[in-house]
Amino acid sequence: MGEKRQDGCPACHHRRTPRSDAELKQLKNRLNRMTGQLAGIGRMLDENRYCGDILIQISAVEKALQNFGYVVLRSHMESCVAQELREGNDGILDETVELMKKLK
Repeated sequence: MGEKRQDGCPACHHRRTPRSDAELKQLKNRLNRMTGQLAGIGRMLDENRYCGDILIQISAVEKALQNFGYVVLRSHMESCVAQELREGNDGILDETVELMKKLK
C-alpha cells in the first residue's frame, strides 16, 4: 500500500492527519463528553445503582463512541483517502474497507 507519510521528525513512524482548530475542538468536545459519561457509570457503580440504569448508560456511551468513529472515518475519507486516490494509490481503498470493518 504506498509509503507512510510523515510530518515532522523523519524518525517518526506515525502518519498524521492535519485537522483544523475547529475540527479538533469538535472531536475533543465529543471525547470529553464520552469521558464524562464513563465517569458517570463509575459513580453509578459506586452508588450500587440499578443494573438497568447502568446498562442504559453503557448503551449511550457505545452509541456516542460509534458516532465519534463515523465522524473520524468521514474526515479520513474526505482528506487522507481522497488525497491517496488523487496520487494514484488505489491500495488505500483496501485499507479503508478494513478500517470500516474494525469500526463496526
